[in-house]
Amino acid sequence: MILFPAIDLKNGQCVRLEQGDMARSTVFNLDPAAQAASFAAQGFEYLHVVDLDGAFAGKPVNAHAVEAMLAKITMPVQLGGGIRDLKTVEAWLEKGITRVIVGTAAVRDPELVKSAAKRFPGRVAVGLDARDGRVAVEGWAETSEVRALDIAQRFEDAGVAAIIFTDIARDGLL
Repeated sequence: MILFPAIDLKNGQCVRLEQGDMARSTVFNLDPAAQAASFAAQGFEYLHVVDLDGAFAGKPVNAHAVEAMLAKITMPVQLGGGIRDLKTVEAWLEKGITRVIVGTAAVRDPELVKSAAKRFPGRVAVGLDARDGRVAVEGWAETSEVRALDIAQRFEDAGVAAIIFTDIARDGLL
């Protein structure tokens, strides 16, 4: 089993949101690279990072913080938040991200996910973040009519490396 410590980025800082609510955030480290190094020093094997601002904006926002983490640690990093086109997938992989997580685009543009998974085998995951079983998109600001199980089944044989599920009702509540 591999445990993935997580760093959620908001305004370049490490935060924890309660149930995905950007207004209910707690800053727990001002230096994401230092936090990543701390996780590495504790022996973790893989790091999960989410660009929360990017998820809302639909494009990377905290790239500087992510790049600083990549410069400071050698452990593999998976990154989600604002990854909605092939250009962004490719750019992050070229910068050293081990695996990208595609969420909103998995609902809105499933062909993008399938294409990226074929082009970058083992390096594309699908993020399914759900409220009452329905997938939330746009940084969890909107809840779609699509059931998480239906999306998971859509990508079952598409070559994605993983499906990462979050129950928003429990997220950030310890």
